[in-house]
Amino acid sequence: MTVANENLTQIPGLGRAVRASCARRSGRRPPEATAVATLPPRSPAPLSTAAPRRRTIASVNASPPTVRPPAAPQRPRRDTRLAEDWERRLGAVAPVRGLLEEIRADGLAVLADHFYGDMLDDPRAARYLSPEQVRERLKPSLQRWLRDLLAAGIGDLDTLYAQQQHVGHVHARIGVPVDLVYRGGRMLKDGLRAAIRARADGEAAALEAIEAVDSLLDIAFETMTRAYARSREDAGAVDGSFRLFSLIQNIGTERERQRALLLAWENAVLYALTAEQPGPTQALLISRSEFGLWFLHKGLASFGDTAETREVAAISGRIDQALHERLPGADAAARRALLEDLRAWAEEIRSLVGMLFEGIGDLESGRDALTRLLNRRFLPTILRREISLHANTGRQFAVLMLDLDHFKAINDTHGHETGDRALQHVAALLVDNTRGSDYLFRYGGEEFVVVLGSVGETEALGIAEGLRRAIAESPLTLADGGRLDLTASIGVALQDGHPDYERVLARADAAMYQAKRGGRDRVVLAVKGMPEPPGARALRY
Repeated sequence: MTVANENLTQIPGLGRAVRASCARRSGRRPPEATAVATLPPRSPAPLSTAAPRRRTIASVNASPPTVRPPAAPQRPRRDTRLAEDWERRLGAVAPVRGLLEEIRADGLAVLADHFYGDMLDDPRAARYLSPEQVRERLKPSLQRWLRDLLAAGIGDLDTLYAQQQHVGHVHARIGVPVDLVYRGGRMLKDGLRAAIRARADGEAAALEAIEAVDSLLDIAFETMTRAYARSREDAGAVDGSFRLFSLIQNIGTERERQRALLLAWENAVLYALTAEQPGPTQALLISRSEFGLWFLHKGLASFGDTAETREVAAISGRIDQALHERLPGADAAARRALLEDLRAWAEEIRSLVGMLFEGIGDLESGRDALTRLLNRRFLPTILRREISLHANTGRQFAVLMLDLDHFKAINDTHGHETGDRALQHVAALLVDNTRGSDYLFRYGGEEFVVVLGSVGETEALGIAEGLRRAIAESPLTLADGGRLDLTASIGVALQDGHPDYERVLARADAAMYQAKRGGRDRVVLAVKGMPEPPGARALRY
C-alpha cells in the first residue's frame, strides 16, 4: 500500500454524503478531504471477515489460480515514442563507451557507498532502508543497475526498458516519495560526473561523456516514473474500492458490535477502579482494548481521515494518558474523579463512532463468493497500511499463509461440492478463532491469508497454532453423515521492517512450504535463509 491512503471523503458521491451526514449531526461544517499519513479487509461478523453461513453457487474450480506473490499490473511493454528516445540516447553513448567502461570497472562501488551513506543519513529516506538491506542487497543492486545501464546498446532496449519499469513498480509498491527518487537521480548524476572528470582526457571529452550519461539517466528515470505513476493509480483505485467495500458489510451489526466492545472496556475500567487493587495500567488502556485495536486497524482504514476519526484518536490518547498519569497511587477520591472523566470521554467516542456509521449508505460488496472472506485484491491495501502503522507506531504485524492439506485428494475422492464445503468450513473456523481487528483473505484455491495487527512472535505463533488445532479438531460432516478430517499447514512471517509488502508475503509462503515438507498439519515460523517455495518469483532489486 502506498504510504498515504486516499481519504474516503475523496470518493465521489460517498465522500460528500459522509461529510454532510457527520456535519449535520455534529453541528460542524464538512471537513476538507485530506490524506492520512499512514498507508491499505464473534459473534456478529466484523466488517471484513463475516463467517460463511450458507451455500453459494460458486465452485472452487472457478476460483482464480494462486499466484505468488501478486504481480504488478500488466501494461503494454513500451510506447513507440519513448522507445525512439531510448534508441537516440543509447546511440549517443557509443563514442564515449571506453570511458564509461573504466567507470564500470572500478568506480561504481565508491558511488554506491556514497549514495546509500547519504540516504541513510536522511530520516525521510532511512525509513525505507536498513543498514543490513543496504549492505547485503541494495548496494550490489545499484551497482548492477548502473553497470547494465552504462554498458547497454540498442539491442538491449527491451531488457533495459523492462528493468526500469520493474524499479518503478517497486518504488510505487513501497511508497517511496517521488522527490526522494529524483534526489537519488541527482546524486547519481553528480557522482558519475565526478568520476568522468577524474578519468576523461580533456574537458571536451568530459563534457561529451557527461552529456551522454545525463541523457541516459534522464530517460531511465522517466521510464521508472511512468511505471510508478501507473502503479500508484492502480493502487489508489483498489484502496478506494476497499473503503467502499469495508464500510458496507453489516453496518448495523458492526456498529452495535463496536458499541458493545466500547462498553466492555468501560465496564472493565469501572471494575478495576473500584477494586482494592486496580491491577496493571497497561491492561486498561483503550488502545489495547478490542475496540481500540478495531479502530486502529480497521476503523481508520475504512472511514479515512475525517474530523470525527481524528477526534476519536485524540480522545483515545487522552484516555490512555490519564490512566498512565492519574491511576498509579491514586486514592479512592482520585479514582472516582478519573472514572467520571473516562466515562465522559467514552460517551464522546460512542457519539462520534455512531455519526461515522450513520453517514454510510448502501454500497457494492466485494467478498470472495464461496467463503465470504475478503477478496485478495484488497491484500496489498491492508499490508501497505500495516507497514505504515509499523513505521509510525512500532506496532509489529504478522502474516499467516494457510494451506489446506491434501485438498486435491478431497476433491478427487469426495467431489468438488465437498471441497467447496471444506473451504467454507475452514473459513468459518478462521473467523471464529481470530480477533475482530484481524483480516482474513481467500488467497486462491485452498489457500488463505490472515493478517494479524499489533502482535509479536509469541502471540502470532499462538494464534496460528490455535487455528491449526481448531481445523484439526473440527472434522467436516459429510452429506452421508460421515466425517472428513481436515488439517492445514501454516507459515508465519513477522514484519521485519522491510517496506515492500511482497517480502512478508513471500516469507510466509516459504514458511508454509516448509510446513508442508515437514509433514503437514504444523506451524512454521519464517526465518532468514529459508528456501523459496517452488515457482516463487524472486524479489530482487
